[in-house]
Amino acid sequence: MTQKIIDLFNQKGHSLYGGEAVTQLEHALQAATFAKNNHASAALITASLLHDIGHLLHELPDDAPDHGVDDLHEELAALFLDKYFVKEVVEPAKLHVQAKRYLCYVNPAYYDTLSEPSRQSLALQGGVMDANEAQQFETYSNYKEAVLLRTWDDLAKDPTMQTEPIESFASYITASLKS
Repeated sequence: MTQKIIDLFNQKGHSLYGGEAVTQLEHALQAATFAKNNHASAALITASLLHDIGHLLHELPDDAPDHGVDDLHEELAALFLDKYFVKEVVEPAKLHVQAKRYLCYVNPAYYDTLSEPSRQSLALQGGVMDANEAQQFETYSNYKEAVLLRTWDDLAKDPTMQTEPIESFASYITASLKS
């Protein structure tokens, strides 16, 4: 499975990441690098690498959000990841969109840090959470990891950032597979 994921990113990861100045592959590698540099677990590094894999699995155009379409990439990613990976990979990846909504609720200034494409997708994804939604979000066992992943996700949009190649993350992917 590890090699299949590497191949998927090498084949389909060169499209631009949702209106940002990086590709899907660069975004994934940057998020995983932030996780690794922050001494995250192998599972959270893998979740950071694969959180947006749903973008590589659907057939929608890259500009779908410009046409008011939410591609539900986090749901597609979760369905895929759940087949192969431990819950500590699946849940943070599945919750990373909800984490953006949550962070906008608990820290209104967070919204101002979002890029324009991220603000656009936020509107399609349900907007800022309300108190009840935030309380529900905090009941998920991996919500704190999802918030960390979201933080790295937001930073992973730097066109000048240098990262190791995806192959260097193979051991983390393999370590996070279901037994």
